[in-house]
Amino acid sequence: MPERPLPRPESDALVHDATAGMERLLEIMARLRAPDGCPWDIEQGFDTIAPYTLEEAHEVADAIARQDWAELKSELGDLLFQSVFHAQIAADRGLFGFADVVAAIADKMVARHPHVFGSESRDKSPEQQSLDWERIKAAERGPARTLDGVALALPALTRAVKLQKRAARVGFDWPSTDEVVDKIAEEARELTEARDQMTQAEVTEEFGDLLFVMANLARHFAVDPEEALRAANAKFLRRFNRIEDILSETGRRPEDSDLAEMDALWNRAKAEEKAAKKG
Repeated sequence: MPERPLPRPESDALVHDATAGMERLLEIMARLRAPDGCPWDIEQGFDTIAPYTLEEAHEVADAIARQDWAELKSELGDLLFQSVFHAQIAADRGLFGFADVVAAIADKMVARHPHVFGSESRDKSPEQQSLDWERIKAAERGPARTLDGVALALPALTRAVKLQKRAARVGFDWPSTDEVVDKIAEEARELTEARDQMTQAEVTEEFGDLLFVMANLARHFAVDPEEALRAANAKFLRRFNRIEDILSETGRRPEDSDLAEMDALWNRAKAEEKAAKKG
C-alpha cells in the first residue's frame, strides 16, 4: 500500500529537545538497573511493576478529570517512565528494547490509519473508522476466538464493555435497551429475593451478574461506565462534604447528627448544585 509522507514537525528544535530528553530518561533507567544501581529498581520484574503502571494510568485520568494540566504533565511523565521501566526489564532479559517498543507502536499506528497514511479515502465517519480499526486489529491477531485478547488487567467494568462489544460484532447482543433494562430488573429481583438463602460467594456471583448487565446498558447508551462511576463518586464527595460543612456551622460533625437530618442536608446540597447550574 503506498504511504503518504509523514508531515514535517513544526520545529526541528522541539524534536531535538524531545529526543535528547528521551535519551536522558533511558540513560537514567539503565543506570538505576545497573549492577551498582538502585537495589529496589534492580529487583523489580514485570509483575511487580504492573500495579504501578495501572496506578499511574489512573492518575493520568484523574488529572484530566480535574483539568489540572500541570499535574497532567507530571503524571504523563510518570506513565512514560513505566513504559521505559518495562522496556529496560525486557532488555535486561534479552527480550526487546525501548527502540523496538517505539518502532512497533509507530508501525501499528501507520497500519491502522490507512485513511491517513495509505490510499484509503479520508471521507469516513468516526464510527466507520472505529469499525475499520477493529477489523485491522482482528486481521493482525489472525485466527482466534471472538473474545481473545481483551486484557485481564483492565478495570472490570471496562473489560465487561469490551467483551460485550466483541460479542455484539458477531450478533450476540440484545436488539434494544428495553431487553437490557428487563434483564437488570430480573437480576436485581433474583438477588434480593434469594439473599437470605445464598452463601456470600453466591451473593457475590449474582451481584457480579447484575454489574455485568449494567455495563451492557452503559454500552447501549454509549456511556463509559468507569467515567460515569467516577462522576458519581465525585458528586457523592461534593454533597457529603457540603453536609459536613453545614453541620460544622453549628459545631457538629456527622456522628452528632442522624440519618433524617443528613438526608435533608443532602437534598439541600443537591438543590444548591442545581441552582448554581441554572445561575
